[in-house]
Amino acid sequence: MTEKTTAELEKLRGLIDSVDSQLLSLLRKRLDLVAQVGTVKHAAGLPIYAPAREAAMLGKRRAEAEAMGVNPQLIEDVLRRLMRESYMSEKDVGFKQVNPELGHIVIVGGQGQLGRVFAQMFALSGYEVRLLDKDDWDHAGDMFNGAGLVLVTVPIGATCSLIRERLGNLPDECVLADLTSIKGAPLKAMLETHKGPVVGLHPMFGPDVGSLAKQVVVVCHGRGSDKYGWLLEQIGIWGARLVEADAARHDKAMQLVQAMRHFSSFVYGLNLCREQADIDTLLEFSSPIYRLELAMVGRLFAQKGELYADIIFAQEESLTAISDFLDNYRDALELLKTGDRAGFIERFNEVSNWFGNYSQQFLTESRAMLQSVNDMRSV
Repeated sequence: MTEKTTAELEKLRGLIDSVDSQLLSLLRKRLDLVAQVGTVKHAAGLPIYAPAREAAMLGKRRAEAEAMGVNPQLIEDVLRRLMRESYMSEKDVGFKQVNPELGHIVIVGGQGQLGRVFAQMFALSGYEVRLLDKDDWDHAGDMFNGAGLVLVTVPIGATCSLIRERLGNLPDECVLADLTSIKGAPLKAMLETHKGPVVGLHPMFGPDVGSLAKQVVVVCHGRGSDKYGWLLEQIGIWGARLVEADAARHDKAMQLVQAMRHFSSFVYGLNLCREQADIDTLLEFSSPIYRLELAMVGRLFAQKGELYADIIFAQEESLTAISDFLDNYRDALELLKTGDRAGFIERFNEVSNWFGNYSQQFLTESRAMLQSVNDMRSV
C-alpha cells in the first residue's frame, strides 16, 4: 500500500470516527428523551409498549431511509435495538399503581427467579410485596391477613397440593392467582379452594428478561374478573401482551410448545454429550442457523433440570405428543435408510404446504436473527 493510499484511508477513517461520535451524541439525546417519555407514561398510567405507535414510526423511518438510498432494514434494525434498550430503561422510573386501595401482595415462592421478577414489577408500581417461601409457613397466617393478592409461583408438581392444603383461608376479597405453565389443574384447585376471585396466568418468558415489554402473558379466567381486572391492567402497563385462552386449549398447546420442544432439545443435548462432541469444533464450522440452534439447546442446560422435568412431566398427555414425534422421526429415518429421496421430497412438500404463508414470514423473521448471530460470531 502506497503512502498516498495510507494517508487517504486515514483521512476517511478520521471522518468516519467523527460521524460515529455524532451518532453517539444523538443516541444519548434519544435515550434522554425516552426517559422523559417514560416519566410522562408513568404519571398517566400508559403502557411502556405502544404497538401502533411503534409500527407507524418504523414504517415512516423505513420510507425515509429508502428515499435517502439507505437500506430500510438497516434503520429498522438500529431502531429496534434502541427501543429494546429504551424499554429496559423506562421501567427504572416505575409504573402507575392501578389499584392503590389494594392490600399488600403475597408471592408464594417469591424467592424463586420468576417470583423475584414479579416482586420487582409490583414494587416498581408502588405495591407492598411480601415473599413467602417454604421456611415461612409459621408466619403465613399473618402474611395472608389483609392481603389483596396472593400469587403462587412454585414448582408445577407442588402447585395444586399447596393450593388445596395451604390457601383455603384467604380473605374473601383477596385475588388468588398462579404463574404455572399448566393451567387446567391449578385453576381447578384454586376455584375449589378459594371462595373469592381467581385467575390463572402463564408468563411465556424466562426470569432473565430485562423488561416485560412485548412479552406474552396468557390469561385463563376463573372467577370474579371484575375483581382482578386491575391486575391485568397493571400487567399491560408493564408492557406485556395479554392473550386470553381457555385452560384446556392452553394446556394442549403447551404439549407442543413446551413439552415436546424441550424434550427434543434435551435429547439433542444428550446425544451431543454421549457422542462427546467437541463444541469448539462445532462452533468453528457452524453456520449462523446452526449456531443459533446450538445456543438454544445450550440455553436449556444452563438452567435447572428440576424446572424442565416439571414442565415435561406435568401433563400425562405430553407423552402422547412426544410419542407421536418419535413415530414421525422413525418414519423419516426409514426414508433415509431405504434411500427414498422422492418420498422425502414428498413429505417435505406436504409440510411446506401446511405451513403456507407462514414459511415466508418465518424466513423473513429469521434473517434478522441470523444476521445478529453472524455479527456476534465475528466479534
